[in-house]
Amino acid sequence: MLIIAALALPAAALASSAYPAAATRPALAPGAARALASAASTGGSSAPGGSKHHRAKPHKKVLHGDPARALLAFQAMQKAYFIAGSELYAGEPFSYLWPFSQALAATITLEDVPALTKTMLPEVQARLVGLQNYLDADNSGAPEGTFTSTLPGYDGTVAPPVGPGGPKYYDDNDWVGIELMRLYKVTRVPQLLTDAESIMAFEMAGWQSSPSLACPGGIPFSNTVENNQRNTVTTAPAAELGVQLYRMTGNPGYLTFAEQAYEWVRQCLLAPNHLYADHISPKGVVEPTLWSYNQGTMIGAATLLYQVTGNAAYLAQARQTAAAALAYFTQAVLEAEDPFFVSVYFRNVIYFDSVTGESSASEAAQEYVNDAWLHDRLPGDVFVGGAPPSAQLLVQSAIVQIYGLLSSPRYTYF
Repeated sequence: MLIIAALALPAAALASSAYPAAATRPALAPGAARALASAASTGGSSAPGGSKHHRAKPHKKVLHGDPARALLAFQAMQKAYFIAGSELYAGEPFSYLWPFSQALAATITLEDVPALTKTMLPEVQARLVGLQNYLDADNSGAPEGTFTSTLPGYDGTVAPPVGPGGPKYYDDNDWVGIELMRLYKVTRVPQLLTDAESIMAFEMAGWQSSPSLACPGGIPFSNTVENNQRNTVTTAPAAELGVQLYRMTGNPGYLTFAEQAYEWVRQCLLAPNHLYADHISPKGVVEPTLWSYNQGTMIGAATLLYQVTGNAAYLAQARQTAAAALAYFTQAVLEAEDPFFVSVYFRNVIYFDSVTGESSASEAAQEYVNDAWLHDRLPGDVFVGGAPPSAQLLVQSAIVQIYGLLSSPRYTYF
């Protein structure tokens, strides 16, 4: 029935999201979703002895501006891509973890919008349930030697028995871990922390320390044996997750790893223009392509490290890259990227701005989504993006996120 439901969706809704060329998935028990559901159900109640016939109907909040557009884009995302009854999104037949992780991020971001918190709680619970479908504790079904790590993690595709499973992508697991920690900071549901720590164990085990490598260190794209590149987009978000975990647990090992990961990217992938290249090969060949999300995650990692250490050098480095990035990534450059890259970039650079008050990131983000609203929106509030432009879950969730980020307190970003 789930496959039939997926095939019944419009062709645009079935567009799969391939991983970007040369770019750079632990366990969330159902108990976490149940605990969140319990927390959501403990709202206010009517006065003792009250009758439903005499209760005043609550006034429905009327949304305007960014919150209204965030909700419309979210509702369109659910209508176009969500497969009712499965808690998953459409793909082949289900989406990769990558776009699912961004739908999770979009949902949590909207929960942080004050006017939408109660509305979004059931949606957050549904995303947590759907996430379980990607969990693979040991790469089950894979031949011996296929993967370099069999630690628990989220597969890039839906795991057995529902899907085929396969490689675990370190960046995808980073995105999931960051979102679990955002939820944990608010709810203090222990399972969320346990699962984020398990993801961190997977990330740390992926560290490439072999002296045979040029610039030893860094985290690879995936846990497949043939993978041999180490990326900014896998290593910098792992540093961010490490800081999040350190703030909540006080475990110095997380801070040590976060600093190590951040410094490795600076040492091996920082260009003279203060921006970060994409990845480095085992022999030291650097892929110089500049993507916005690589700058964003390093700006965010430096800002978070500054906050927990008080080391002003981190803030100076974030400032330097933020200035270079805002100058380089004009609206025209950002519009040529996948909106997912842009949403990661804006989350991080706006977070930096919230700490320093020194950049125009919010204005740039507002200009970006306003332009998308006018020029990239199809009937039904479905957005297109990428090259060539297409309607995808990854695109839609990015637009939801940016509108949600502009509508929510900055301290909720991490």
